[in-house]
Amino acid sequence: MQREHPTTLFAGRVALVTGASRGIGRAIAIALAQNGASVYLIGRDPIALSEAETMACQFSTASNIRADLTVDADIERLRRRLEAEIDKLDILIHSAGCIYQHTLEGASIDNLDAQYATNVRAPYAVTKELLPLLKNAAGQIIFINSSAGLSAKRADLGQYSATKHALKAIADSLREEVNPDGIRVITLYLGRTATPMQQALYQQQGKSYDPQRLLQPEDVASVVVQALAIPPTAEITDISIRPMQKSY
Repeated sequence: MQREHPTTLFAGRVALVTGASRGIGRAIAIALAQNGASVYLIGRDPIALSEAETMACQFSTASNIRADLTVDADIERLRRRLEAEIDKLDILIHSAGCIYQHTLEGASIDNLDAQYATNVRAPYAVTKELLPLLKNAAGQIIFINSSAGLSAKRADLGQYSATKHALKAIADSLREEVNPDGIRVITLYLGRTATPMQQALYQQQGKSYDPQRLLQPEDVASVVVQALAIPPTAEITDISIRPMQKSY
């Protein structure tokens, strides 16, 4: 992973990143640490999570918390730990997600439920539980969404797109709710990104996987850092990012 020179841009700020075990979430967590933030890394894979924590700790204070955010008890445990250790949360990054690709005719309802639980209910519930800490900091919330959250033009993405459209609605409504408290809400709509999840999708479709033609997790992390760093008098609401090399 390419690392930029560390800065103190977010020194004194506390960040929490979900889906931080690998891919986009890990890249964002490390980038925030590089810029001086104290980072909590949240994920389900203890080994990958520990590795990501070790990488972040090269730059700043970092702690990992193993949690399945589709389980209410884990979210409650997360909230209790944070309240015991910090009095404010400056940055909340929602990066955890899952995807299943099927046409409606061939889709499993269980897959729909799983995507709803991870892509919609989990970020909603986590935000609700951590909102008091965010208000204490007049913090910032970033939802990592997908280009599928803006349009559903593929026959096999109905379930996934529905959850991502729902996530957009949550972010847009939340922004109107918390702006008066000084909290900014940003949504990033990503095109295909070189992550383990994307690689698995290519393999499922029988397509050749060339990660260099896709967005890189570090590209997304760089945009996140820049969006968080704008002056407090301004707010970015939505950012769309796609690979420079297009597939036709």
